[in-house]
Parts: sequence; C-alpha cells; structure tokens
Amino acid sequence: MVVPLVIGIAGGSGSGKSCISDEVIGRIGSEKVTKIAHDSYYKDLNHLSFDDRAKTNFDHPNALDTERLVEDLKKLKRGLSVHVPVYDFATHSRLADRTVEVSPGSIILLDGILIFDSVELRDLIDMKIFVDTDPDIRFIRRLKRDTIERGRTLEEVTAQYLSTVRPMHIQFVEPTKRYADIIIPEGGYHSDIAMRLLTSRMKEAIGERELL
Repeated sequence: MVVPLVIGIAGGSGSGKSCISDEVIGRIGSEKVTKIAHDSYYKDLNHLSFDDRAKTNFDHPNALDTERLVEDLKKLKRGLSVHVPVYDFATHSRLADRTVEVSPGSIILLDGILIFDSVELRDLIDMKIFVDTDPDIRFIRRLKRDTIERGRTLEEVTAQYLSTVRPMHIQFVEPTKRYADIIIPEGGYHSDIAMRLLTSRMKEAIGERELL
C-alpha cells in the first residue's frame, strides 16, 4: 500500500488557501486528491443558543476538534475511509447525524488557519505550505465571503475581525509560518511558474512513494 502524501496549506483567514488547493487539484487531477478542511472540525455547539454560539472565539485552537482530525488523518494514511463532520457556518453549528465519507487519494490536501499550531497534526503533514497575504486583502475577502455566503452584516464581520480574528492571527496563526516548507505570497496561485514548481514536486513525491 502506498501511503498518501499529506499536503498542509495554512495561512490567515482570506489568504487564498482554497484557491491554491483548487489550483493543485486542477493540475494534478481530482481522482488523485482528497481535500479536507480543518473548518469542518469545529466543535459541536448545538447545546448553546444561537447568540451564545455567535459569541464563540472561532479563531482560537480550542474551538476546533483537532483530536478527531488527527485520528481521521491517521486512518486516511493507513488507507481507511473516514466520516468528516459537516459544519454550517450560517448557524455556527455542526449538522447533527450528517457526515461526508472521505477516502484517501494519492494526495491528501488539508487546509486551515491553525493546522500548523498542533504538534500532532504537524507531524502528520509531509509538505507544509503557508500562504502569506497582507491583512487588508484578507479582511476584504473575508468581508465579501461572510456577507454574501454567510448572511453576516458589515458590523458583525468588522466586530468579529477586531475582537478575535486579528488578535488570534497575531497570536496563533502568524507564528506558525516558521514551520512552513514553502511560503507562497498573495496571488501565488496566479503564477504559472510557482504552481508548476509546486505541483511538479508533489508529483515527484508521489512517484517516489510508489517506488518504495
């Protein structure tokens, strides 16, 4: 059995992690890539009222069930399928009794702002990529996403950014850049040369594992 290659893509909220993941999948082929988001593993807060859920600091490591993600990633690396939770960002809650079955591909793409914060999770990632994007660009992207896709108001997005997103980025996300094997600047996925270098290295790593 060939052990999947785990690629971790980290960076601040709105940095462009998903765009890079999608570009990698497009270049390598969706049949070879399994994509998992750390965001799917937000802890279940259904026991709280909506107002109390909305007050949660979702940018702190304690908001995520990283232990479950670690166990799921270990199973995927052993060639086993896992059931990933489904999280509803509009209601700040995990959908009860609903999961998505995920099977391992040759490459497992894992993205999230805090995936390099956990030592256990870090140790399972073979190639660590950090997307380094200026704060103003990240805020504008987050504002557009949260107002259009998640039904938030400008005031709500701004208040959350100032109270939790920005301070947690400074405290927890930015320091993990030192663990990255590759740092991609904002807009890096628009560079054909950068993406060719990145995906060619992934293909080489897959080939090396297949020869073992």
